[in-house]
Amino acid sequence: MLAKPTECTSEARNTETSPDGGLIDVVCASVAEAADQAYSHVILTTKVVPEIQTTPELLSPFLSSPYSDKFSQPIYVLMQNGLGIETGLYRTLKGLQPSEEPRIIGTSVYIGTRLVEKNIVEHNYFDRVQMGICRSTPNVVANTPEEIAILTQFGDILQAGGTDLSIVPEIQRIKFEKNIWNCVFGPAAVLARHSLQSFLRPPQITSESPDFDPSILPHAKIGDCIIPATSPIIAENTIPFLYETLKEVCAVGNALFPSTEGEPVFSDKTAQAILERTSTIFVKPTSTEKPSILVDVESGRPMELEVIVGEVVRTGRRLGVSIPRLETFYAMMAVTQTQLLQMNKTPS
Repeated sequence: MLAKPTECTSEARNTETSPDGGLIDVVCASVAEAADQAYSHVILTTKVVPEIQTTPELLSPFLSSPYSDKFSQPIYVLMQNGLGIETGLYRTLKGLQPSEEPRIIGTSVYIGTRLVEKNIVEHNYFDRVQMGICRSTPNVVANTPEEIAILTQFGDILQAGGTDLSIVPEIQRIKFEKNIWNCVFGPAAVLARHSLQSFLRPPQITSESPDFDPSILPHAKIGDCIIPATSPIIAENTIPFLYETLKEVCAVGNALFPSTEGEPVFSDKTAQAILERTSTIFVKPTSTEKPSILVDVESGRPMELEVIVGEVVRTGRRLGVSIPRLETFYAMMAVTQTQLLQMNKTPS
């Protein structure tokens, strides 16, 4: 959270301001403990698991008295995966101030990290953020001057830290585009209980196999793309299934974000390109990456199922799009999620 220097209460919390009198460096035990001063921005970088806690519930100390009586609402920055994650917060803020438009920045974040061990996170060189204003309706094609000012103010902070930043007018569409990958390859890995390398190359191919040539593997021909596979049965069944599921998600995207230029926003070429890029990354002998949703399952944590897969399924049903493969993913993942939620339930 970024504090407004003119409204800090550092003495009350026994903390010190930075040399320029700006940001306060303090760790609070809870959101409630932090809600004793005004903030310019509140930034969320959590996983979104509404079955455990919704965003308005998490932020309730800022969205209720005495905070909402004493201070103006900050700009909320949602640096989180998933679709529709801003809806509950938007409605709550609108209820607090019906005459004002809520100030919520949505983001699509691409970073390369992995948890090496407890409390140690390894970051690679990659840090790219696309961001825009979350609104009640999609398909807005231009930011207003006020929205540009809000986005530029926060974007300058990220760029000063080396982030590759893009400001966009339609963040919901950008987030949907990123989620195409998440809602297909994440569930595939979870249900297979193997990461994506297992779909594309034999397990004996490791970083100690530098001369490995993927062209010797069985393969699936998807459009004009050649996708390697670990075995003939995967080439004949699994890879085409993934491609068709990607096409289903693209169809939901086209229904939600209709093109104004004739050509669909997402096409079969989109699905092919995502599949080809994924295979290029994960077939490499040096690849050890895992979808984060698989890491959650392996660690016994509940998944971001509802905001990554469930929201696309509900949107597809609402818009009349046929998505039988994605619905199957969702139905089977619901069993795993229920078990994880039950195992992580706090005893009453």
